[in-house]
Amino acid sequence: MKPHWEHFSHQADIGVRGQGETLEQAFEQAALALCAVITEPEKVVPLESFQVDLEAPDPELLFVDWLNRLVYEMAVRNMLFSRFSVRIDGEKLSATVWGEGTDKHRHEPAVEIKGATFTELHVFEGDGMWQAQCVVDV
Repeated sequence: MKPHWEHFSHQADIGVRGQGETLEQAFEQAALALCAVITEPEKVVPLESFQVDLEAPDPELLFVDWLNRLVYEMAVRNMLFSRFSVRIDGEKLSATVWGEGTDKHRHEPAVEIKGATFTELHVFEGDGMWQAQCVVDV
């Protein structure tokens, strides 16, 4: 199975899930799922990049911090993202994020994400694939 992302239903909010052969790929795919809640990732050109560095005591907290940092960066930079390169070493995440300024006519943003939650939060490896998921508040 190749790395991929998907959404899953959860009452009024939406679940995001990333899967990959590595923990890093699962985080990257979940980030794409997060951005796909707002717009089609294919519409976002990776013109600008910036670095994200985080630290948390376990993979689940690191995952929620990762998604919430992306929500924060989208808001303060007025950007949408479409490409991610994540490196995880123990409790530390280092990532490069690519995207572009939000263009309401071209991107047609559907909703604003308030943040990632601990609801249905799971980060685990099974059958040779890593999975990272949670529900995001929209």
